[in-house]
Amino acid sequence: MRRVFRCGSLMFLGVLAWAGQNPRVSSEPAWAGTESCGTCHADLVRGFQLNPHWAIEVGHTRWPSWKGKVCEACHGPGTKHAESADPAAIKHPGKLAVSEADGLCLACHRGQPTQAGRLHGSHARNQVSCVACHSIHGARPHSPAPRRAADITAQCASCHAGVVAEFARPHAHRLREGAISCVDCHNPHGEFLPKDQRLAGANEPGCLRCHGDKRGPFVFEHAPVRLEGCSACHEPHGSVNPRMLTRAEVRLLCLQCHATVATRQAASPAALGGVPPAFHDLRSARFRNCTLCHQKIHGSQVSADFLR
Repeated sequence: MRRVFRCGSLMFLGVLAWAGQNPRVSSEPAWAGTESCGTCHADLVRGFQLNPHWAIEVGHTRWPSWKGKVCEACHGPGTKHAESADPAAIKHPGKLAVSEADGLCLACHRGQPTQAGRLHGSHARNQVSCVACHSIHGARPHSPAPRRAADITAQCASCHAGVVAEFARPHAHRLREGAISCVDCHNPHGEFLPKDQRLAGANEPGCLRCHGDKRGPFVFEHAPVRLEGCSACHEPHGSVNPRMLTRAEVRLLCLQCHATVATRQAASPAALGGVPPAFHDLRSARFRNCTLCHQKIHGSQVSADFLR
């Protein structure tokens, strides 16, 4: 019994001696602090003081534990890097895998409504990380995210040059004039609709945020508007046709569905479209603009034929 006790005591004393020789062996990370980071990265720390993230350094009610070590909130514990100056001893979000870099940002920003769909958005699926669009160290007003419409458009155009070029067409939304930006219609962090389109009124297309007069519900709904949305008839970025239509003439657009092909009726009486009344003689100019009579084409409260 005495021998067992003596062995146990010697093992305990050995562990204490090893721990005394290795004071850094601890579950607590070794934080260097922002002041230590500023010794080598003075320019970054100086510019970062004008960044919205600097509120974490001086003490933020939501993240009080990061006070005095805001750099390490994203880069991880920096004592080893400060002592060795080894770039491999510190995290660099720009060089991490996209999922890991996004995880650093979403550790704080996950609960914000605008980032709700980030993990399933098109940018995340295509391996575009947060730091590809956001300059984390920059000073206001262009960091972490651009604020002016022209700056936002320029940021999106760096990847979506072909889409931005569509706004140079004769009939387009006023993007080039700076009246709107890409994020007025799209949520770059992800949405529930295709193309990351923003929602209006909880679950309706974002177009209705500005074009509220086209908003239902209607007693008589136009099927394409209800099922396919505005892009069934309009080119949202810009068009060579008036009212940004997909066809040069209104009648040609309407006849895509309301065709006069008798074989369609013979094949299925319930098929979409049909033969118009005899007085719709499309050889006459007065019948070539369908909306002269069918004015409520987005939906009507009084007429199933969408008449005025």
